[in-house]
Amino acid sequence: MPTTMKAIRLHEHGGPEVLRHDDVPVPEPKPGEVLVRVHAAGVNPPDWYLRGGLTNVPAKLRPKLDLPVIPGTDVSGVVEAVAADVDDFSVGDEVFGLIRFPGFRGGGYAEYVAAPASDLARKPAGVDHVHAAGAPMAGLTAWQFLIEVGHDHPSPFQAARHRPMTIEPGTKVLVNGAAGGVGHFAVQLAKGKGAHVIAVASGAHESFLRELGVDEFIDYTKSRPEELVSGADLVLDTVGGRESRRLLRALRRGGALYPVFFGEYDDEENAKLGVTVSGVQVRSNGAQLAELGRLLDTGEVRVAIDGTFPLADARVAHERAALGHIQGKIVLTVAR
Repeated sequence: MPTTMKAIRLHEHGGPEVLRHDDVPVPEPKPGEVLVRVHAAGVNPPDWYLRGGLTNVPAKLRPKLDLPVIPGTDVSGVVEAVAADVDDFSVGDEVFGLIRFPGFRGGGYAEYVAAPASDLARKPAGVDHVHAAGAPMAGLTAWQFLIEVGHDHPSPFQAARHRPMTIEPGTKVLVNGAAGGVGHFAVQLAKGKGAHVIAVASGAHESFLRELGVDEFIDYTKSRPEELVSGADLVLDTVGGRESRRLLRALRRGGALYPVFFGEYDDEENAKLGVTVSGVQVRSNGAQLAELGRLLDTGEVRVAIDGTFPLADARVAHERAALGHIQGKIVLTVAR
């Protein structure tokens, strides 16, 4: 067992160039943790928010960050050691997980990571480490927004607890940003419940989304979805921002809009339209990940990979992410 490892660290905030490939000590698992030898690590928006100094997070909600820090919350790998009080996993188990989220000390961009056992699930046997590493954050976000929250922690962005609408055959669901990480999971989970799914993305992603089973496709570069869709039960908006409010017009009275990223909404307008705007902050949850893992194993849900990059090339992976129009997930691979 080595005592040092390669890891990507931030010593300062900035662009992709601040990601440094360092030699650091291998972490030791604390009580309740296991040491995972990482085979692949997923790249997620919070990774580049952290790299940039979390300037997009309201100042009062911004956590204090001590540098240097190893980013990364999504990993897939093999258990190398377990703390004495951990009974759920053994050395040699293949696992995947969303580590310590919400939070920015995941440590996943590394050859080894110490992770809370409760954040992990067994990797589906039929899914390789690259695809497994692409699943945790995006998959759990879609799951907690659409299927089951799975925790009682309130979102910092709203007072009320998020209660997912029941999705059943015939429920009309519009997914904005459908080809991205969260979006492509949301499409599949909604279809699995029998929903009529309308996907909004750029035209380059149409065939990909049709393969995932969407019933209708809207190219946002050519049409405004709120002008083509009416009477939707649910809108899941993975894009957010100032433009999100316009999607309220696609909803029926009694419908709901779930913003995955910050949006700007007006309570009076929502009340006048008779709609609900609600969200949840995704949290690590090994039990839910195990449920998602079963769907991945059977092929009912699949992970699309936009591209893979060696761990040492994390900077290039972040440069790819900055270009946008990602189809599925970007994943870092760790050489063995």
